[in-house]
Amino acid sequence: MGKLQKLIDGKNDSAKFMCDEIAHICGTMPKRPPGSEGELMACEHMANVAKDLGAERADIESFKENPNAFFGFLYFTISFALVGIVSFFRLPILGVACITIGLLIFILQFGFYKKIVDPFFPSATGHNVTILKKCSGEVKGRVFFNGHPDAVWRWPYHQYVNSRFNVAVQALGILGALIWLVLNVIASVKTKCAPMTGNYTSMVAVYGQPLMITAFVCLVFAIPLTMLYFMWDERNIVDGANDNLTGCYMGISVLKALKDAGIELEHTEVGVIISGSEEAGLRGALAWAKTHKDDFNDVPTWIYSFDTIREKEFLGVNYRDLNGTVKADKEVCDSFVNAANELGIKCQKTWVPPFGGSTDNSAFCKYGFKSAGITAMNHVLQPYYHTMYDTADNLDPECLADCFAVTVKALENFDAAVSGETAEAKTDALAEAAADEA
Repeated sequence: MGKLQKLIDGKNDSAKFMCDEIAHICGTMPKRPPGSEGELMACEHMANVAKDLGAERADIESFKENPNAFFGFLYFTISFALVGIVSFFRLPILGVACITIGLLIFILQFGFYKKIVDPFFPSATGHNVTILKKCSGEVKGRVFFNGHPDAVWRWPYHQYVNSRFNVAVQALGILGALIWLVLNVIASVKTKCAPMTGNYTSMVAVYGQPLMITAFVCLVFAIPLTMLYFMWDERNIVDGANDNLTGCYMGISVLKALKDAGIELEHTEVGVIISGSEEAGLRGALAWAKTHKDDFNDVPTWIYSFDTIREKEFLGVNYRDLNGTVKADKEVCDSFVNAANELGIKCQKTWVPPFGGSTDNSAFCKYGFKSAGITAMNHVLQPYYHTMYDTADNLDPECLADCFAVTVKALENFDAAVSGETAEAKTDALAEAAADEA
């Protein structure tokens, strides 16, 4: 039996603590869009809770951002694409340029989370919290647990229809832009990049009847492209109970369980990173990682980044993140999977696929931290995801309890490794404990 088995046995109590705290934030504080007063109030509350639980450090740090830019890039991409469609009929080379620019903005702003259009949107101040509980002896290792406190703008199509419709609108919009890009390229070649003049008949003569028919048929793709203008609703902010107060309180609940059990780790510091504005493109995690990239190099430091712990059958570790482009640290990923296996809890090896976005884990990986992303959600998005159904009464305590148990086991294994506890030493300790009981 490991030194933290008592915490694992009390996983249901920890899940109740998480649910109660999440309900308190959702029920008593303002909405928490990125860079908002509500986000700051949630950060301040969690920092105070951590101090009450024995954390020696709970620093609130600010950073500048342009939160509406992350989804706002759609306005640029869609507008450029629609201008490109219209340009097909008069100046197709302009259409090539416009659609290409729009797609590049899409790829860079969403595909890689670059700040391409941020300067065009109002600035705001986001906040992070760095929480750290010291160990009783020499520091030989450090584990951070991470979650983001902000909540997202509502996705109307997902809420009022379903996720498949939402994905279909996005897919058809992108497909339409690509088709019109090809049509503009073909027309540019035929016209040798010259502007079109004359009436419809002359256009047919230049373009060719089949191409014109194709162009008019493809106008249908302008409909889903235009619908993307309304994919997000800035006026309504979801509660964000699952996404992602569950991630924030996964680490804080470990601090509480340690305090309640009267356990002080001798060689491992335990910390929590509350990284704001994840829904604005990982802005808080990127700011935190950049600021602290050289601060924790003294001993092995691992980060477990949690996001949306809701569906236990999909509890998993994302070995790749940021639309599949960023590789997480394999050792940290494996440690969580192995901990789950030890407890007999199902935990799959998974990834954040293309068009799936990202978690804060990829920001930490970008700056060289040993980090893994843990989620418990179906990538076939469920009704609560980014909708007004993401409420405190829609949490899954059993899922939270299982994830907590695995988290504690992973911490226990890390502590044993950095403390130099061998299998033989553990056996001797258990034998000694049994003799004392006898």
